Amino acid sequence: MQPFHLAAPVDDLEAARHFYGTVLGCPEGRTDAEWIDFDFFGHQLVAHLAPKKEQPDHRNEVDGKHVPVPHYGVVLEWEQFEQFAQRLRDHGVKFEIEPYVRFAGQAGEQATMFFYDPAGNALEFKAFKDISRLFAKNLNG
Repeated sequence: MQPFHLAAPVDDLEAARHFYGTVLGCPEGRTDAEWIDFDFFGHQLVAHLAPKKEQPDHRNEVDGKHVPVPHYGVVLEWEQFEQFAQRLRDHGVKFEIEPYVRFAGQAGEQATMFFYDPAGNALEFKAFKDISRLFAKNLNG
């Protein structure tokens, strides 16, 4: 799989460095006065200095939860998801949607969690019991 590149706006580079580097555990790459590269689970996330967001995220209902849009994140392995969720708890991250299993018992069963970075960017991390269902068109079969 080819790594993706994502440029995320942040209003405080030091807060981004702490959150992505220390809290999430993403190694830091190249830096400049206005951006920082992070190894975001094998992908390139660049925190770019930008003004603070003025308006709140839109929300869509998924499985009875109000999911913030836009958001980004990574699909982890099932066991890795649990370890990562505990890491976030240990660092005092406030969840927008607590870690839980969505579509339980269905073909699209997945663990998911949502939280925000210090700049207000929404992140979702998830894991599938059956990774072959990642792009399934029918969650029930």
